[in-house]
Amino acid sequence: MKFRCERDLLVEGLNIASKAVTNRGTLPVLHGLRLDLSGNTLVITGSDLDLTITVSLEVGGEVNGVAVIPAKLLSDVVRAVEPGAVDITAEDTNLHVIAGRSEFSLRTIPKDEYPNFDEPSSTPVTVNGANLVKALEQVTPAASSDDSRPILTGVYMVAEKDGFRLVATDSYRLAVRDMPGASLLDGQEPILVPSRALTELSRLIVGEDEVSLYLSERDASFVVKNVRMTTRLIEGEFPDYQRLVPENNPNTLTANRGELFDAVRRVRLLAQEATPVRLEMSDAGLELIAKTQDIGEAHETVDASYLGEELVIAFNAEYLLKGLEIAPGEEVTLETTDNQKPAVLKSVDHPEFLYLLMPVRIS
Repeated sequence: MKFRCERDLLVEGLNIASKAVTNRGTLPVLHGLRLDLSGNTLVITGSDLDLTITVSLEVGGEVNGVAVIPAKLLSDVVRAVEPGAVDITAEDTNLHVIAGRSEFSLRTIPKDEYPNFDEPSSTPVTVNGANLVKALEQVTPAASSDDSRPILTGVYMVAEKDGFRLVATDSYRLAVRDMPGASLLDGQEPILVPSRALTELSRLIVGEDEVSLYLSERDASFVVKNVRMTTRLIEGEFPDYQRLVPENNPNTLTANRGELFDAVRRVRLLAQEATPVRLEMSDAGLELIAKTQDIGEAHETVDASYLGEELVIAFNAEYLLKGLEIAPGEEVTLETTDNQKPAVLKSVDHPEFLYLLMPVRIS
């Protein structure tokens, strides 16, 4: 294998494909990136078997071939050389990198051990990338990071009457985002996509990029320009999230999202050692309170309108802050029943968004 490529272009491709590489697996070959040159097209592949990312680059190809190189080492070497053209040559068990006055020789990993990945064969459906990124940013934070409950580490994607819906929950909070008018899952069964994959997907999308989705029985492939990301779908039944969302809440607090976010952020400084932030809601408005024994306490009033019975309710400060951070629009409402049932955070001007939050018991 032999080709020439601009350093910055190659660095970007290596970095993107490396997002799927793991050093925790039992297959040493997966610690590497697979470089496959055919004509003037270089395909770089990184995978941990659950997530696979391939990047296609236009290069100056001379000799076709395949090589597998330790991912971090190759990325570090190419990033370190001077800007300009980089010459890559692979022969036998070594890969040579020449740029300017620098020359490196890296030992390769046996290429026959690297898994083969089929290209998607289904008919793709597309969605506007900018809209998808906004939706993912509002939903993926609510997914669990606990691998002992894999179903909760995914984002549930389901077709709706006029579009599709994204849902994620870690059992303490739940985020729902509708994508009206988008045909990404039109006519498809619901799928459960690992949130890690969707987080990486959102980083790949720039501006108005279009995202194409290819679905198979066990995998989903997302294509953005010259990058294809394939992830295994999570098997299992997602919780009946609709049952968790109260239909009618008698109490409604309305406030400016930014002002409430800043107030919670300040009061949280005294909510240490897993201490929740209390919200005292009444006709007079809202008071935030945080008390941590032997440390101190914080109080702050927030301009807000409130309809309902006086109520004191407490939330995990981080979860409340995250909900306020990802909620769209300038005004939000917090709908409650009592201090033990789930509260619903909504955006006044964006009905497609919903964030459900479990309260913390207080004495």
